[in-house]
Amino acid sequence: MHATMQSATLLITRESVMTSALMQNYGSPELEFDHGKGSYLFTRSGETYLDFAMGIAVNSLGHCHPVLIDALTTQANKLWHTSNLYRIEGSEKLAKQLVKHTFADRVFFCNSGTEAIECGFKMIRRHFYNKGQGQRNRIIALSNSFHGRTLAAIAAAANPVHCEGFLHGDAGFDQAEFGNIQSLEGQIGENTAAVILEPVQGEGGIRVVEQSYLKAVKDLCTRHDLLLMFDEVQCGVARTGSLYAYQQFGISPDILATAKGLGGGFPIGACLATEELASALSAGTHGSTFGGNPLAMAVGNAVIEQVSDENFLKNVRTSGDYLKAQLQTLVSNHSALLKSVSGTGLMLGLACKIEASELIARLQNEKLLVVKAGGNSIRLLPALNVSRAELDSALEIISKVLSHW
Repeated sequence: MHATMQSATLLITRESVMTSALMQNYGSPELEFDHGKGSYLFTRSGETYLDFAMGIAVNSLGHCHPVLIDALTTQANKLWHTSNLYRIEGSEKLAKQLVKHTFADRVFFCNSGTEAIECGFKMIRRHFYNKGQGQRNRIIALSNSFHGRTLAAIAAAANPVHCEGFLHGDAGFDQAEFGNIQSLEGQIGENTAAVILEPVQGEGGIRVVEQSYLKAVKDLCTRHDLLLMFDEVQCGVARTGSLYAYQQFGISPDILATAKGLGGGFPIGACLATEELASALSAGTHGSTFGGNPLAMAVGNAVIEQVSDENFLKNVRTSGDYLKAQLQTLVSNHSALLKSVSGTGLMLGLACKIEASELIARLQNEKLLVVKAGGNSIRLLPALNVSRAELDSALEIISKVLSHW
């Protein structure tokens, strides 16, 4: 009897540990999904949610797109991983596609956006080191930016919430005020190497840079022999209606970080660069165990084939224009609750006068999923192939919640 009770106690204790074995940095979310299809997620109990979060702009073609399923399962039945000690045909194919459709000459594959950012930072510093200018190692970022969660990425953005207890010193980064060219120019010194910015800030509140500002940044970089790096981890891969957002401004960077939507839900990141910059990373200077693995490349190639099509991009722009116009109408009709609409394509923000977190919670109660952003705003990031009917369903839910506030 005693042994039985002891075993039962150990089992209960073990089960308790297992339910709380995860680290608590994500809190303890209760909502869980069993499967997804297109723009919808489903719980085990059969509840249906309209997903306008899409894994924070990750599931670019929605959930379980048949083309991506076919690409992944076909590759999974052939080969998963070999490492970059050996040639990977899929990575060469995807790199060529990215080069074909962008400013870049070379591509480095990794597993996430923050890894792509890290690659860019290392490339910048190594570039000047190789030129005998190793003292030029400081990089300027903009206020309210977000570049990931590694030490270098949080040092660049300098968000006190993300840096507290992790960062000692500035790690070689300076910050300038978003949209203020005088502020940026004031940060340039003899040790400055580059500027990094998001053409559309995501975490910072869906803020699109002004054309005139971006041109002025490019001119400053040219004048001071600085490198220009774009972070398109969130706004890239057709999210704004062009394959990459910078293409709408007609201003090309030297380096670009991309991820999220590139894998359509499968982990993938990439750092794109000109030939001159890419040459800084000679053999052995940088690497990634899983970067460019056959599974990721199979999915990435399938995604790019879909989203680089001009008709697809045109539909993203059309859907984005429609959604933005309807949201602006909601702002007008609920001016005591909402402040403004921002963004472009299907990367839109709704700035709130009410508490954004509360609005998100009430929308979730009505089975619509959206994401919080800075500036007390919410982000709407639907699948890029979202239907007009699904857009209308989301707008109806938002209107209903606001009307009952």
